[in-house]
Amino acid sequence: MKNIVRGMSLMAIVMMAGLTCNLMYAQSPTMALATVADQQLTIKGKVSDDKGALPGVNIVLKGSKVGVVTDENGAFTFPRALSAGDVLVFSFLGYEKQEVKIDADTTFINLILTSDLVEIMGAPNTDKPYKSKRSN
Repeated sequence: MKNIVRGMSLMAIVMMAGLTCNLMYAQSPTMALATVADQQLTIKGKVSDDKGALPGVNIVLKGSKVGVVTDENGAFTFPRALSAGDVLVFSFLGYEKQEVKIDADTTFINLILTSDLVEIMGAPNTDKPYKSKRSN
């Protein structure tokens, strides 16, 4: 019986020593949070064209459904913190879609959209009036 108690106490001491030693090599929690916070960027900006601010521009994180729309002054604040390497897609009807890659030092984006000229080909057929195929 004494051997069993002695063996268990020796085993308990070894386990405690193992747990204590492993904690010394662990990364400190405050240091891990600091590096994650350094990589998360709050992005603000303003979108305009050659005439002034553009309200209603869609801004979406590429590959996701997270986005925001510019206010009446063309300003926006992205609703989620972004990391370096993320890409924002700016789109507005009648303007070329633009993508902006976020760098480690990006905090404000001042973007000027250029108009997208769309040429409509063809003409409506006005020779024959349209008649409904519905019968009563």
